[in-house]
Amino acid sequence: MDSLLAPIDSKAAWTGAELASSEAWQRQLTKIEIHALEHAAEATLGFSCPGFGPRAFQVPALQPLYAWMAQQLEHGPGAVRIYGLPVKTYTHEEKRRIFWGFCVNLGTPVYQTSAGETLGEVKDETGTGAALDYNSGKGKLISARTVARSTGPLRFHTDKCDLLSLMCASNAIDGGISKIASSVTIHNEMARRRPDLLRVFYQPFWRMRPEDEEGDRPDRVFPLPVFARASDGGFTSQYSRTYINQAQEVPGVPALTEEQTAAMDLLHEIGEETCLFAPFEEGAMQFMTQHVTYHGRTGFQNDETSGRSRVLLRTWLAPSFSRRLPDGHAVQWGDTRPGALRGGALVGRSAITESAA
Repeated sequence: MDSLLAPIDSKAAWTGAELASSEAWQRQLTKIEIHALEHAAEATLGFSCPGFGPRAFQVPALQPLYAWMAQQLEHGPGAVRIYGLPVKTYTHEEKRRIFWGFCVNLGTPVYQTSAGETLGEVKDETGTGAALDYNSGKGKLISARTVARSTGPLRFHTDKCDLLSLMCASNAIDGGISKIASSVTIHNEMARRRPDLLRVFYQPFWRMRPEDEEGDRPDRVFPLPVFARASDGGFTSQYSRTYINQAQEVPGVPALTEEQTAAMDLLHEIGEETCLFAPFEEGAMQFMTQHVTYHGRTGFQNDETSGRSRVLLRTWLAPSFSRRLPDGHAVQWGDTRPGALRGGALVGRSAITESAA
């Protein structure tokens, strides 16, 4: 155990200030690449979106870009920002087709809910512009998904996928700033400040499977450490304070210890200190390896009069370049082999449904 408490030397260990001053994790699409995406989207008009696969959306001109992204996401900082799409000239359906097509060439989409959501739209669905928080449930904690579908801020967490992909289809008039933190940096800072609390994160935390994502399952609570290493030494973190706290509502789940609560408090403190605040431009796409990054956002305000509102398109991807996971993580992922089709609300099921995929 003591060897796990040392700082990790990795390109995935960065601070927001370092990433903000670097262009290495960002890339602007060329005119040739944009034309290729637009042409490929037109070719898919006979297929439902979402649903089609890479054989229906062929973009050979983007293969060097995908190779660069794979390197950055798995062996670099674990975050990539792609920008330059002229989305103001696209219909909403065109945005969806281009984003879905871009993503299916990077990895296999998996389901975001057991009800079948595959191409999510993260936007305010309250009807009132309410800024919900995690304690808005009248005595019970509400899910992160419900908070995300309001104008409220989101605290640092991971999604149940190897690769989270987002595209800003339209933006709000204020706020909604993306926050990305390196979970490796947080690990390293905990090693320096409080190795006793870092040790706690390598031990199991009980957590809830969110019913609004994964349905009503008999195994709705399960233990999993926040930090873990695979047999090849590779690091991974899976974390949602919401689902850890919600597990406390289930009879028989051990109560959180003072040390576990202190460890989570310190995680969020370091995350705020070291994260990157990355405002979204319309048309920008952001990709984050969930094993080495956490994400969140600030609250935002839409303008119903002008129609300006924040809408992010979202896919969960299982890419071929994903890392090996610890054997014990099969309870969450279904498969721990590198490059496996895994994760998602319907574990390990591809969301590509068209026969021409």
